[in-house]
Amino acid sequence: MIIKGKMIRTLAFIVTVSMMLAACGSKETASGTNSPAATPAAAAPGTAPASTTPETKDVTLVGVRDAQISSQQIIADKLGYFKEAGLNVTSQLIESGPDIGPMVAGGSAPVSIQTNFMDIILKSSNVPVKIVAPLAQIAGTQAVVGSKKLELKSAKDLEGKTIGIPNGADVKIAIDNMGKELGVDVSKIKYVNLAPSDAVVALQKGDIDAMAAWEPFITKAIQGGGKFLFSGTKSELPDKKGSVKWMSVHTTMQVSDDYIKKNPNTIKAILAALKKATDYINSNRAEAIKILAPELHLSVEELTQIMDRNVYSMVVDDTYVNGSNGPAVGEYLKSVGNIKTVPKADSYHDLSLLKAVDAGLIKVDVK
Repeated sequence: MIIKGKMIRTLAFIVTVSMMLAACGSKETASGTNSPAATPAAAAPGTAPASTTPETKDVTLVGVRDAQISSQQIIADKLGYFKEAGLNVTSQLIESGPDIGPMVAGGSAPVSIQTNFMDIILKSSNVPVKIVAPLAQIAGTQAVVGSKKLELKSAKDLEGKTIGIPNGADVKIAIDNMGKELGVDVSKIKYVNLAPSDAVVALQKGDIDAMAAWEPFITKAIQGGGKFLFSGTKSELPDKKGSVKWMSVHTTMQVSDDYIKKNPNTIKAILAALKKATDYINSNRAEAIKILAPELHLSVEELTQIMDRNVYSMVVDDTYVNGSNGPAVGEYLKSVGNIKTVPKADSYHDLSLLKAVDAGLIKVDVK
């Protein structure tokens, strides 16, 4: 996910360390309020709440204070959708996305929201956890921004230029695929290891030609005078403008195997609430942004730009299955040392509960 919910380049090491600990607890402070359990409300059109009472009504849902990761989680909490589903949810938002991996591995986050890349890494380390639903396509927030002085006649002009990017950042997938499609030798690009916040400063000072990172740093770089070049889903390069398929990564909800076995109705209730929140975000974007902005510590203007780069959807389609969980993604994670073996997608998925909530969300099978 991605650092701060987006890059997980160091997660493999962290997970390994965490699994050696007898107990792995979180010292983060929970965000959100505890609401008394309520009788499940009637389902909105297109959704179906749990058919029986949740086995566990008190749930801690661990997410990230990030528009890519926890927008639906926050909306469901603030608008009372969890309560309507008969749940008493503590919405725990941590500041650093990669920290969720060790929490899952250590057992302190049986129900969480992060990205499918994290689950690939967890499965490669034999952590018993399954993705139960996708929540958003967030590759549009994995992007490259050029300095205000950068002039490109074609994408090939990026050869020889300097890009600030964290080592192992997943946005490199978008750069590599851009190069393949547009004939750019990406090995001729000079990569400098810079944290996103440092890259924004370096870009403004003219120390680098471009930066590659994720939100909110992309928007901050553009606000500072940078020029959007391309992301995993959109390009403004001279020789390629419009939609592209250079990267696919999804926010997902994952649950430990033991929790799935013991609490299937609880999970269905959570998914029904998140589905309702997803519909609200897509139908009432301006109102959703007003709710989310103070929770995410962003201005309405910043959050509007960020959310416009995401696609909030719980649909399981080819883009999710092949683009986000296909062999190419696994091989990339293996090449940068995040995993040793590439797990099969069906080994870290259980979409049966999502199908029970709304069968229309399942367009293809995960294999």
